[in-house]
Amino acid sequence: MSAASVLLRRALVVGAVMLLSPVGCASTPVARTDSEQPASQDAPKPKWGLVIHGGAGVISRENLSSEREAEVRAALTQSLQAGHAVLAGGGSALDAVSAAVRILEDSPYFNAGKGAVFTHDGVNELDAAIMDGTTRKAGAVAGLRHVKNPILLARLVMEQSPHVMMVGEGAESFAKSQGVELVDPKYFYTEDRWQGLQRALEKERSRQPSSSLPSGYDPVSGDHKFGTVGAVALDQTGALAAATSTGGMTNKRYGRVGDSPIIGAGTYADARCAVSATGHGEFFIRYTVARDICARVEYQNVPLPEAADVVINDVLVKVGGEGGVIAMDREGNVAMPFNSAGMYRGYVGEDGKPVVAIFRDEAEAAGAK
Repeated sequence: MSAASVLLRRALVVGAVMLLSPVGCASTPVARTDSEQPASQDAPKPKWGLVIHGGAGVISRENLSSEREAEVRAALTQSLQAGHAVLAGGGSALDAVSAAVRILEDSPYFNAGKGAVFTHDGVNELDAAIMDGTTRKAGAVAGLRHVKNPILLARLVMEQSPHVMMVGEGAESFAKSQGVELVDPKYFYTEDRWQGLQRALEKERSRQPSSSLPSGYDPVSGDHKFGTVGAVALDQTGALAAATSTGGMTNKRYGRVGDSPIIGAGTYADARCAVSATGHGEFFIRYTVARDICARVEYQNVPLPEAADVVINDVLVKVGGEGGVIAMDREGNVAMPFNSAGMYRGYVGEDGKPVVAIFRDEAEAAGAK
C-alpha cells in the first residue's frame, strides 16, 4: 500500500470518529457513572421508607421480661413513626434519620443518649455519626459527656463546620457555639446501667479480667448485647441517609471509640446504599463493614440484601465478628442481617404501618432480606 493510500485511510477513520462524537467535541465522550445518569421521566418512584435498629447480640426471651419487651417495642415504634412523619410530609432522608435516632437517644432502654452505659471511671461517653448519601457529606462526634442528643451535634458538624469528626472537649465547645442542648451528666444516670458497671467491676475484682468477658456483655441481664441505635432512610426524592448513635461499652477504658462514629465502618451512605451497624466495633472498623456492603452494590452490582448478608454472615463470621446492620438501597430494598441471636429492629414504608422485631424468628415478619 502506497504512502498516499495510508494517509487517505487514516483521514477517513478520523472523520468517522468525529461524526460519531458529540457536536462541538472532537474527543471521545467519557461515560458517566450510574449515580450521575439523569433519571428517566418514566422511571417509577422509589419505595421510600425508614429502617431502624436498637442494638444486636444475645437478646434472649428468658432475660427480657414481658413488660420490658413491650416498652422496647413501643420505643421502636415511636421512632419509626417520627421518621415516617418526616418522609410522608416530603421531608429529607437526613431529617428522617435524625428524628428517628433522637427518639431512641431519649429512651432509657437503648445504649445511646439517656440510656448510655458507664465507663470504667463511672462516666458516660457518647458517640454518633450521620451521612448524606447524595453529597457524601458526613459529621461525627465522640467522647461526649454533656450533649443530650449526640446525633444533632453530629449533623451540625457536617453542616456547620468544614470537618467530619470532632471529639471530647473540642466537640462540646463546638456544641456550645451552636446552641446545642447540654445537660448535667446526672441526666444519663440509670440504675440498670450503673448496676451493670458494678457487676463488671466485681468480675474484675474476682480476677476475671474484662478481656475475658464477651464484648458488649450486659452484667445486669446476662445478655451479650451491643448497644447502639441507628436509622437509614430513603426519601421521596430518592435520596438516602444513615445515622448511628451509641453509649459505647460498659466498663470501657482509655477513651475507647468504636465503629459507630467511624464513617465507612459503622455508618455510611452514598447515592445507591445506606448502612447503620451494631456489633463488636473493633471488627466493624477493621473490615469497614458499612462501606464494604455499599461497595459490593456499587462495583459488583450485587443486590443489597445479598451484599449485606455476605459481609455479616460470611466475612465477619469467619473472623469472629458479631453484630448486624440495617440497610436500604435507592430502590427501597431493605436488608437487616445479623449473626447474633437477636437485634432490635424495625421498618416502615409508604403505608405508614410500623413493623418491629427483636428475636431471630421474627426476621420475615420484620421484612428482613
